[in-house]
Amino acid sequence: MLTTNPFEFTGPDGDKLREECGVFGIYGHPEAAAHTALGLHALQHRGQEACGIVSFDGERFNAHRALGQVGDNFSSESVISQLAGHAAIGHNRYATTGATLLRNVQPLFADFEFGGFAIAHNGNLTNAYQLRRQLVRRGCLFQSTTDTEVIVHLMATSRGGSVLDRMVEALRQIEGAYSLVALSDTGVIGVRDPLGVRPLVLGKLATAGGTSYILASETCALDIIGAEYVRDIEAGEMVVLDDRGVTSFKPFQPGRRRLCVFEYVYFARPDSVVEGTSVYEARKRIGAELAREAPAAADIVIPVPDSGVPAALGFAAESGIPFELGIIRNHYVGRTFIEPTDQIRHLGVKLKHNANRRMIEGKRVILVDDSIVRGTTSKKIVQMVRQAGAKEVHMRISSPPTAHPCYYGIDTPAQEKLLAHNYSVAEMADLIGVDSLAFISLDGLYRAMGEPGRDPAQPQFCDACFSGEYPTALPDREFASRQAQVSLLAEKRA
Repeated sequence: MLTTNPFEFTGPDGDKLREECGVFGIYGHPEAAAHTALGLHALQHRGQEACGIVSFDGERFNAHRALGQVGDNFSSESVISQLAGHAAIGHNRYATTGATLLRNVQPLFADFEFGGFAIAHNGNLTNAYQLRRQLVRRGCLFQSTTDTEVIVHLMATSRGGSVLDRMVEALRQIEGAYSLVALSDTGVIGVRDPLGVRPLVLGKLATAGGTSYILASETCALDIIGAEYVRDIEAGEMVVLDDRGVTSFKPFQPGRRRLCVFEYVYFARPDSVVEGTSVYEARKRIGAELAREAPAAADIVIPVPDSGVPAALGFAAESGIPFELGIIRNHYVGRTFIEPTDQIRHLGVKLKHNANRRMIEGKRVILVDDSIVRGTTSKKIVQMVRQAGAKEVHMRISSPPTAHPCYYGIDTPAQEKLLAHNYSVAEMADLIGVDSLAFISLDGLYRAMGEPGRDPAQPQFCDACFSGEYPTALPDREFASRQAQVSLLAEKRA
């Protein structure tokens, strides 16, 4: 979702792993667009840069796409009324590839010989750059810079007859991670990649005329519309929602389950259930395991809000150290807040967080957070806690060190900018200014997820950002590396 360099980090501050995207689809409901807007609202945490909905009313496709959040663009009755139809798909975008431009906002739409087709994508294709180059040579004209459009052009040039045949042929040519929802004039299609790296669930909702079926990135999107969770879409599975109900196909050879473990650590909403596991309960178990692995003598356990809260609860319960909200988050700070002077810029972290001095002063504090990327925010938070009078500050992280970039739909900095790639844990502790620093081990993370540990021969999750072991081929990364080497040689010769 492509830039000149498909692996360039696009996040504005670079100190949090950025969510991927959220997708939603519904078939058989007279108010499909309104329900899609509600579903996207529940999935807002998965992408805040742009959103879009495409609906089908039996005769034509209707679309509305915009930059910004769901509430700013789909709260108006006049907008929803223009999206008539019994079927719709929607997308929340965070740009992992492609700039934040209206032409990149999904769902993408195309007119094929078989009719209209819209598609929305959560994930990232690891060979999209090379496929795009091949398609351009064949005469394809791209309208966006997203990797998702590669799928559209592969379908357009497919020899298949039906929309499903074309889609299967296209997807067999791609590498990477994807959960897709698509809309044609016959129904809604959902597909999950053969490793199941990105989540996708199926739900149903009773209507006056029968049953409406739903596809969504997380179960929280089903909850908001009162739908019932049916099951997770399986790895390598394609489902069609139409007048016959739900039809399942297995056109792709499934691999060993490799769901992104970071869904449990940070990405998914705490009230979601991912692959049968409560995210909230998983995060508490991770915190408890972290307390067993890395205890500290302290007076108080404080989460870095909001993502550190469940893990901090688990840490506090296991360690017997009181849990308190020692940092208060301001929920009303926009991402584009103006910082006009150096003096104001240095106060940046306090725009989002403020220390609860009465809880902190004179105490030994354990700060619990979900990850450290570059360390800049962690350093500012530690300084803030010390300024509030903390006697000691110990930091505990509910994920292993993030030492490798993700190529499957999570926006991470280049490897050389990841703190854990360049420094030891002791060196990182000095850099962010804590008395001690510890991360949960990779085996500990697996134990918290109910596994005996990480099987190095067949890992049960995708944990590449921690282990550096990528479950699929990375052709675009290899191409970018070769190009960089060529450029470096050219510079030396010059």
